[in-house]
Amino acid sequence: MLEVERPVTWVALTGFMGVGKSHIGRELARALLLHFIDLDRYIERQMGLSVADIFRHLGEATFRQLEAEAVAELVQKDFLVLSLGGGTFVNPENRMRLLQRGPVVALWASPQTILERISRRPGQRPILDAPDPFERIQKLYAEREGIYHQAPLHVSTDGRRPGEVVEEIIQQLWTHAKASD
Repeated sequence: MLEVERPVTWVALTGFMGVGKSHIGRELARALLLHFIDLDRYIERQMGLSVADIFRHLGEATFRQLEAEAVAELVQKDFLVLSLGGGTFVNPENRMRLLQRGPVVALWASPQTILERISRRPGQRPILDAPDPFERIQKLYAEREGIYHQAPLHVSTDGRRPGEVVEEIIQQLWTHAKASD
């Protein structure tokens, strides 16, 4: 069997919505020759409903329960890059499971960049259904920032090409792997 040299066989990406977790996750999985799962898309496939419809018809509490069940399942897998939803890491139980499985990489972008990115796909972010989405982003960002800082690795996506971000993540994963030996 072909042995592939890679720093990890499992990694999760966390961070606020719009920081690039899904796009970067796909590229990272390709670079590391791992499977890629976007947690929100995984839940949508299992439920046969979009995240927006789950929020709208079943409520956020139901979505968060489905999310926790999916995390519990996916931390058991190997050869995986897992892109989390923006609120997944906020749940203490999810955070504990993910950090124990690790490593977890927090991706960062400024609230202005986040607003620009999510404005390209209106209606896709039910948690931002608010009169002033930028104010809502700033409030949620401030609430979640300290939690995202609990991830051991951190990479900014602001003004950077995906390839650059992926390279930095891989470098940090090698450093992390060597420090863990």
